[in-house]
Amino acid sequence: MKFQVMLKILFTLLRKRKTSAAQLAAENDVSERSIHRYVEELIVSGVPIDIIRGRGGGICLPDTYKLPENFFTKEEYAAARNALGALYEQLPDETVKSALEKLDRRNKEDSRNLTISGNILVDSGTWGDAYDFSEKLRVLEEATENRACLDILYIDRTGAESRRTVEPHLLVFKQNIWYIYAWCRKREDFRLFRVGRIRSARRTGETFEKRPFDRDSLPLKFNFAQTELVDLKLSVQKRALPDLEEWLGVDNIRTDADGNLTASAVLPGGDVLLSKILSFGSDVTVLAPQSVADEVKARAKEIAARYE
Repeated sequence: MKFQVMLKILFTLLRKRKTSAAQLAAENDVSERSIHRYVEELIVSGVPIDIIRGRGGGICLPDTYKLPENFFTKEEYAAARNALGALYEQLPDETVKSALEKLDRRNKEDSRNLTISGNILVDSGTWGDAYDFSEKLRVLEEATENRACLDILYIDRTGAESRRTVEPHLLVFKQNIWYIYAWCRKREDFRLFRVGRIRSARRTGETFEKRPFDRDSLPLKFNFAQTELVDLKLSVQKRALPDLEEWLGVDNIRTDADGNLTASAVLPGGDVLLSKILSFGSDVTVLAPQSVADEVKARAKEIAARYE
């Protein structure tokens, strides 16, 4: 009984995306207390259910969540499909019918992590969570296209969580990182949110009228607005050239008359830059500024000391 109810809760949330404990309790003929207990077990098992308190709240499943790509093997899928089919013949319940439809639809979906837009093809996956990231990006893209408001749970660089209603206006891709440029109703201003820091996103059912904004004024320095920019110059070993080209761009790399490679770019300083330079090991040498070269040298000594 318990696991049947948990499965029905999951498929109800997959269908509706938002409901209440009272509705789930009535549909499953159990107490609201039991519903909350089952929901907590689903959360522990890895289903990213949000419980929003207060007016307009409820039990929510983000639009970015779908059944995992490997949720069923082919044999398990066939067994589940047959079992639900037999159950529906005996008990033509709408929830069971919805579960059958979702299983059939999920089986037909192309699960590749590629987003195609016109003549542009982007592999939107990231290391380790390519499927989840692709789903998240798809929801954000559709919301931007359809002017749909989103309820998002966002994690900032300090680890603080905040829930916001946003109006997505533009997807931005820079230096291999996706951002969404959106009007934040909490801040009453435009904000640039890093997609990788959005834990969940759910359509609110509301649409919005796009607000005027100047693309040339977008904060494309992102979170580095308060960080000092450095005019970096590097000496580059040939074996590191492909990675340097992807990082800084081919236009910022030069070959002198003797065949020596150098790279130049104006970049935000700080720990992110130091970590990136150190990731190239001995294949990159900082020529300027001297302050960055000294910081890299000191950090390298600290690392070496840990292995003595």
